[in-house]
Amino acid sequence: MRTIVHLSDLHFGRADPNLLAPLRDAVLALRPDLVTVSGDLTQRARSAQFREARAFLDTLPRPQVVVPGNHDVPLYNLCARFRAPFARYRRHIAAQLEPEHVDAEIAVLGVNTARALTFKSGRINAAQVERVRARVCDLPDRVTKLLVTHHPFDVPQHLGDADQIVGRAAMALAALARCGVDVLLAGHLHASHTGQTVERYQIDGFSALVVQAGTATSTRLRGETNSFNVLRVAHPRIAVEPHAWNARTRRFTPGRAAPYLHTAQGWHPAP
Repeated sequence: MRTIVHLSDLHFGRADPNLLAPLRDAVLALRPDLVTVSGDLTQRARSAQFREARAFLDTLPRPQVVVPGNHDVPLYNLCARFRAPFARYRRHIAAQLEPEHVDAEIAVLGVNTARALTFKSGRINAAQVERVRARVCDLPDRVTKLLVTHHPFDVPQHLGDADQIVGRAAMALAALARCGVDVLLAGHLHASHTGQTVERYQIDGFSALVVQAGTATSTRLRGETNSFNVLRVAHPRIAVEPHAWNARTRRFTPGRAAPYLHTAQGWHPAP
């Protein structure tokens, strides 16, 4: 079994400093095999904010798979935005925008969906899809395959508009379905949710899990509390457990885990 911590939308520059130590302690106590961060490490892509984010990441267990979000691209500095949109991210966080972690049980691939030409929305292109296919298509079925993006592949009606879905999502899923991609981890919405791709995309014999993480530390809560997810992966089963901030106990408290089972028709709630 592998334990994966899924953080998102840290937003240093608008992060609540009172949450940092409890979040670190909660993650350390879980002793995860992998920590993932699905984008928006900063609020405005400033060097000082990236340095804060880097210092916090250094307190968390490794290995880590971290990808940028749209807030990690400079907004007001147009020269930096269009000439070198990820220069500060590469300098302070990681040179690799699309890291990966592959072992005998899980293959976790980061995909950068942030773009300089858009201020909020994201996109996945054919070259990125082919890179993922090249890495996961030949892996055995016992290896659970996860993608980490900032922008989600689905947005449930109660969480927002469909225009927040990553651009070319249908193209990407049609191609990735043939490789048996299992889980799509994302952020962006500042809301926690777990669903299945079959709810929006009708691809024969394919149903991946869509796991949305809330913001772990931002003060911009959008009606939810700060939270993160824990995935416990033991093919053909996955349990997704939300951990939410409890202001009374000043701890991140685990909620009820949602179990899923892989069948010939893909991933579905376990009986």
